[in-house]
Amino acid sequence: MTTSDSSTRTCPFRHDEALEVDPLMARLRAEAPVARVRMPYGEGDGECWLVTRYEDVRLVTSDRRFSRAALIGRDFPRITPAPIAQSEAINLMDPPALNRLRRLVVKAFSNNQVDELRPGTQRIVDALLDEMAEHGAPADVAAHLAAKLPLTTICELLDVPEADRPKLRGWAMAMMSMKPADKAAAAEAKSGLREYFAELSAERRAKPGSDLLSALATARVGEEMLDGQELAVMGMLLLVTGHDTSTYEISNIVYTLLTHPAQLGQLRARPELLPQALEELLRYIPFRQGVGIPRVAVEDVKVGDVTIRAGDTVHVSYLTANRDDVAYDRADELDFERANPAPHMTFGYGTHHCLGAHLARMELQTAIGTLLTRFPELRLAVPAEEVQWNTTSIWRYPLALPVAW
Repeated sequence: MTTSDSSTRTCPFRHDEALEVDPLMARLRAEAPVARVRMPYGEGDGECWLVTRYEDVRLVTSDRRFSRAALIGRDFPRITPAPIAQSEAINLMDPPALNRLRRLVVKAFSNNQVDELRPGTQRIVDALLDEMAEHGAPADVAAHLAAKLPLTTICELLDVPEADRPKLRGWAMAMMSMKPADKAAAAEAKSGLREYFAELSAERRAKPGSDLLSALATARVGEEMLDGQELAVMGMLLLVTGHDTSTYEISNIVYTLLTHPAQLGQLRARPELLPQALEELLRYIPFRQGVGIPRVAVEDVKVGDVTIRAGDTVHVSYLTANRDDVAYDRADELDFERANPAPHMTFGYGTHHCLGAHLARMELQTAIGTLLTRFPELRLAVPAEEVQWNTTSIWRYPLALPVAW
């Protein structure tokens, strides 16, 4: 972290030491939990506020004095060359418009509907692990399991033709690059995804099937339905968010377990701990670089000891809040039996909490539980320090994770 003047810090958000906590972000939480910072891209030389403490993050993400919709039309400070969010997307809405879309999505994509997917997800996991076993050790669990399961699940849920899936995956990855040279490619990828889902959603509206996109196209709450543009953007958002987090977290969780033998042994001895162990792993693992989509203060708001002025852009760090010692006793320890922990923020917080969190949890429980049961002697096939990590996109994950058993 460098300081350009007495009050503004430049945050490079460049930390690729496996899954270690970004030391610069941890320092900010301790020294300046509401800090004036400079992002790599955006208006005003990227200057904005960054909030890192758990309670302050909770305030910013749940208080209506901070608006996502106010970002529309602005070249807001960010960590990627091109904005990832679509101006019509649910993640750039405020209540009451946000509430309307969330009601319609929940109508088509409920917890019960995700539970109905569990047997199919189990079959996919079993088949993928059959292929890994047939390949033999060493095998790359990132390639055999993590890269395939979430993409297959969300594409089958949306009934995306199998031939189209590699193209969509490529576009989704291109959108997440932090490299300045990739700005044009990221914009083209976002445009490609948008056009694809505009066409696909129009087909489903005209001739609905039994898939999630058709359910969204026909979902009603009273007289309300998603319009064509909302439906296309929602399909795109579900594809991108419906596989990204799970893809990278499967690899990250396996790596973390295989490099924490005491916790791995505890989970093997007591498999009933898996659901709460996964929640702790989601809290503990810093699975992305930097920050996400900010908000704009619509009036002056005091956060901590700082007054944020109307019109100022405010970023939050969910991952730094997840390691706040005020919210979590021994926050930097991995504890599967943590008593009454505060809700982690890995899926966001407040009105923009991830709509697909229940799908991600189901996939993680199925994938990790089956992997540990199927391969009770699972271990890294290379020294941990030889694992290579992504260094270009917003996500932190191993490019390959060789395992043996």
